[in-house]
Amino acid sequence: MTLTTRIAWDDTVLPFQLDRSDIRGRVARLDQTLDQVLSQHDYPTEVEAMVAEAALLTALIGQTMKLRWKFSLQVRGSGAIRLIATDFFAPGDDDTPARIRAYASYDAEKLVKGADPFSQIGKGYFAILIDQGSGTTPYQGITPLAGGSLAACAEAYFAQSEQLPTRFELSYGLSREPGQPAHWRAGGVMLQHMPKASPLMANDGASGEDGLLAATDLLDEEEGENWSRANILLDTAEALELIGPSVGPTDLLLRLFHEEGPRVYDALPVQFGCTCSADRVRTSLSIYSARDIGHMTTEDGRVTADCQFCGAHYEFDPRTLGFEAELPPEAEGGDDSAR
Repeated sequence: MTLTTRIAWDDTVLPFQLDRSDIRGRVARLDQTLDQVLSQHDYPTEVEAMVAEAALLTALIGQTMKLRWKFSLQVRGSGAIRLIATDFFAPGDDDTPARIRAYASYDAEKLVKGADPFSQIGKGYFAILIDQGSGTTPYQGITPLAGGSLAACAEAYFAQSEQLPTRFELSYGLSREPGQPAHWRAGGVMLQHMPKASPLMANDGASGEDGLLAATDLLDEEEGENWSRANILLDTAEALELIGPSVGPTDLLLRLFHEEGPRVYDALPVQFGCTCSADRVRTSLSIYSARDIGHMTTEDGRVTADCQFCGAHYEFDPRTLGFEAELPPEAEGGDDSAR
């Protein structure tokens, strides 16, 4: 594969369909985007791994969002890794890339170096949120943490909340090419059985962990055979094929599913992007009284705020903040900006 081809597939999500199996899916590759997400912070390797997996899942799932919609994934746990949050901002139009951002909160003293990253989240929940814009009520779906990975949690979510059999095969980690420094890459495939007009549970009960539905609980015999065949083929994907950059997504699909009639659609480019701004921070502080703002004011007479996603730093004159503001924002001598 040439360098030009490799760059073309980096940081993209390629949707496809398997006509013979009535299955749709996506192939995602995150390179510079993931590196930028992680470079905003100085996470331990175990935390980086969980953020990488969450960002990859966000790209795969978020590709279905309509223009200007926002998709968010949140993982909250009782362990050393307390929170993982990601956002996927769908393009504003057909000619712009989608944007991804992510961050994590963790207890460094509880973190066990070298231990399985997922186990360090502990007990908690996996949540998906979809914001369709102003004037609408955001959708939220929650499922318990189970299955040993964030990918398994996402599969359980789709089985419980959407009744859609779903499979993720992911690979992520530090990649090093000859003569180049190591950097993070991630790649994966998502399979999803096409929805039926009236979903039903084919089997009695739920066969998944902790009594949760599994993909096979949602399929009849013929659908189950198609689903099983596609999953067996996906099992043959090697980590380096998923993560790239040597094997392009279309080559991977042909290698895995050439007998299933794969059909690809336009790839969606993705990039790191944060929506924070001085105006947004100011709006978030507008609910506080002058007394509350006073508690937030530093000794040198400023109110400061840092974006958890990108690390941007903002400073404000406290007299311009809150619903009891004494001065308009312009009194600060110009717009606040990241410093």
